[in-house]
Amino acid sequence: MPADQRPSSLTWRDRLGNFEYRASPYVYIAPFFIVFAITGLYPLLYTAWVSLHNWHLIGGNQGFNGIANYTDVLAQPAFWTALRNTFSIFLLSSVPQIILATLIAYVLDSNLRARTFWRMGVLLPYVVAPVAVSLIFSKVFADQSGMINTILGMAGLDPIGWHANALASHIAIANMVNFRWTGYNALIILAAMQAIPRELYEAATVDGAGRWRQFVSVTIPQLRSTIIFVVITSTIGGLQIFDEPRMFDIMGNGGSDKQWLTLTMYLYQLGWGPQKSFGRASAVAWILFLIIIVIGALNFWLTRRISSAEGKKARR
Repeated sequence: MPADQRPSSLTWRDRLGNFEYRASPYVYIAPFFIVFAITGLYPLLYTAWVSLHNWHLIGGNQGFNGIANYTDVLAQPAFWTALRNTFSIFLLSSVPQIILATLIAYVLDSNLRARTFWRMGVLLPYVVAPVAVSLIFSKVFADQSGMINTILGMAGLDPIGWHANALASHIAIANMVNFRWTGYNALIILAAMQAIPRELYEAATVDGAGRWRQFVSVTIPQLRSTIIFVVITSTIGGLQIFDEPRMFDIMGNGGSDKQWLTLTMYLYQLGWGPQKSFGRASAVAWILFLIIIVIGALNFWLTRRISSAEGKKARR
């Protein structure tokens, strides 16, 4: 090849432009990872370090003690009571919440008048401060008075001790959670519904499917990935519930018999209560973190199994 036809070597400007083209995506996403490392990853790792030490609020680090904090926490009956209450409130709130959010989203996706008004209206409870919601609902679910017991009295039924009974208190707290988060999840599911191709509904109508059949056979399968996302986020939020049970009564200790004490409240009491043991509180935080990871992985595995099974049936 003649020398004048050989490709010229890249100049430093070309190399700089090539490097900029390759490195720019990493530069764009770097701020998120930097902020996450500072505000998320570092506290998580530091909490793991504290959980392995005898660490007090006033005295600070008083030496390494291994897994003693974990064994001490697991030996406490209050921990298992808090774990039971957390799962009970989580199930009573998340399951009805996702079902109601899906139904509300389906109604909002229909041909309503003033659709923007109704869609904004379902988000209003999410804007209300959690403390305000808890204070209002604590009065609604008062033991001897309150709106619910007043209605029960008008129907000739005995009042319910919402603060005295464990299950009743869990139902009351679950209603607080549902009040705040159902509309938020409904808008997420609504956005996914609007992305479903309308040709699928037209084909289902031609095949003679009614609205309920279209909802079951067309809408729900198309929302699978969104519902998985909502389930995972609801699981994470439900297991970390704190504001609602904390403000359910004046004392904020989870009831006289710990009947609505949650894991996050128990963590708070270990860290800032009479014991002021940051080591045990950090151990509870890491136990809760591992529980969330396990349940999230289980949800992901279960949904993958369901989707793969449905895919095999569709190919047959």
